[in-house]
Amino acid sequence: MTNNQFVRRHLHAFTRGRIIGKLEEGRSVTRTAIRGFSSGRPRGTTPADDRYIVLQARRNRRQTAGEIARHTTQATGRPISRFTVARRLHGGGLFARRPVRCVTLTPFHRRRHSLWCREHQNWRDNEWGRVLFTDESRFSLSSDSHRILIWRERGSRNPPSNIIERDRYGGRGVLVWGGIMLGSRTDLHIFEAGSVNGTRYCNEILLPYVRLFRGAMGLQFLFMDDNAPCHRTVAAEQLLEIEDIERRDWPARSPDLNPIEHVWDFLGRRLAACTLPPVTIRELRLALQDEWAAMPQQLIDTLILSMGRRCETCLAVRGDHISY
Repeated sequence: MTNNQFVRRHLHAFTRGRIIGKLEEGRSVTRTAIRGFSSGRPRGTTPADDRYIVLQARRNRRQTAGEIARHTTQATGRPISRFTVARRLHGGGLFARRPVRCVTLTPFHRRRHSLWCREHQNWRDNEWGRVLFTDESRFSLSSDSHRILIWRERGSRNPPSNIIERDRYGGRGVLVWGGIMLGSRTDLHIFEAGSVNGTRYCNEILLPYVRLFRGAMGLQFLFMDDNAPCHRTVAAEQLLEIEDIERRDWPARSPDLNPIEHVWDFLGRRLAACTLPPVTIRELRLALQDEWAAMPQQLIDTLILSMGRRCETCLAVRGDHISY
């Protein structure tokens, strides 16, 4: 037996523990020194401050970084800049994004959305391919210069706290009508100045456009429009009955269910991307017609074939706004 083995055997347990502790203490001191070295200045906020900043943004998502900075300074007694607030919000997973703008929904609207989607959730692609989806939209010469930013997490675009509800129409521009279906589309109709009543809807839309598609497709043709007053007049109802055009019910205030809404968004983005944006009503009309004609049919077909997923998503959120 060697001398080292003899010494190890006769060390008391307490002594061996002290030796091991000294060895570990040396290593921890070294690591602490390395970890503690920093050439930058210390953080201006504590972990509690960081949590408070994130909490303020989540309680009122429309606050600016400057407003949160003032509230935090008052609460902590230490000056905090809006740049620090922005960094802490980014660290907490919150980023400034434009809120989704949607129409206002009541419990009645949500129930109607759910009922409609439940009735159509099992439709096959060939059934959706029979439908002519139609809608009106307004395009303005002036852009939205009053954009609001909110603080939200990545992937949280559609919760109610991240949505600003408003009606679409307003501003100087033109009102257009269009229809899309699988493999085809109508021409883009641009209304002349003045309100659109039932008579104009019959003479300018139903007779020259919808009746044409009904004649080409036969009895399998289905027509969908929303519940605008001019669509539900006695004259419009009688004309559809005379022309044997089957109209499908459409739930009120459900633009996110209608695939043509994405077409309007596509046209709006194309206009905004123009090197020379239209500055007169005439230029706006010409640009809209050109962009409508140049729009890829594949885009339209993809949107229509998404109807089954739209119904499933709407049912999952019980008729609320969906991410389409």
